[in-house]
Amino acid sequence: MKIFSWNVNSVKARQDRLLAFLKRENPDYLCLQELKGVDETFPRELVTAAGYHSETYGQKTYNGVAILSREKPLETVRGFLDEHATDQQSRALGAKFAWGWLFSLYVPNGQSVDSDKYVYKLEWLKRLNAFLTKGGYANEATILAGDFNIAPDDRDCHDPAAWEGQVLCSEPERAAFKALTALGYHDLFRKFNEAPGTFSWWDYRNLGFPKNRGMRIDLLLGSAKVAAAAVASGVARDERKGPLPSDHAPVWAEVKL
Repeated sequence: MKIFSWNVNSVKARQDRLLAFLKRENPDYLCLQELKGVDETFPRELVTAAGYHSETYGQKTYNGVAILSREKPLETVRGFLDEHATDQQSRALGAKFAWGWLFSLYVPNGQSVDSDKYVYKLEWLKRLNAFLTKGGYANEATILAGDFNIAPDDRDCHDPAAWEGQVLCSEPERAAFKALTALGYHDLFRKFNEAPGTFSWWDYRNLGFPKNRGMRIDLLLGSAKVAAAAVASGVARDERKGPLPSDHAPVWAEVKL
């Protein structure tokens, strides 16, 4: 099966590209982030006509995550179901299938290391860790897919020196990411490619994409069962080209479970 994850940066703005992507790539599963719309505005009928069931956890104007699949999930979970249940940011959606669990995650950006949004980001990552630990998902076939808003190491940043200590590359963020992998999750891309210079996000400004001044912040993490069954992983870089692209390209992995 082939799993994609894509920060679409507004489903409304990228609707035609989304439908064309489904037709062209024919993914088994597609996780979306940054829907920027409530559930009622998601193009569900068009996605259904394309052959996909859609689970969404939307939010007006900001955030929002979705999971598109050929079959209806056996179970779904929205958020972390913890003491912060009043948190209105729609950033985590899980779906259980016959083979295991798939999560679409949109980690907060954090804005800057001196921002309260950065504090929220680190707290959110702690909550994610606690949720995954409590659920024991690493012991099953589980995939964490999404925009992590963290470049795991210097290979994932076009200019590590310029970004040192900055949001997306700061040590507390990277430590939080390492704490997730310590639970038993593996970066599927790195199973097949150890070289630097492959990115998934490029700033719209200053010719970021043509100059490949990017970051690899969109990731697919697999539990041990998934990592053992993964046969390929990469970035669909061409989706960043053409009219009205998202600033992110989809990332993908092929898994034989």
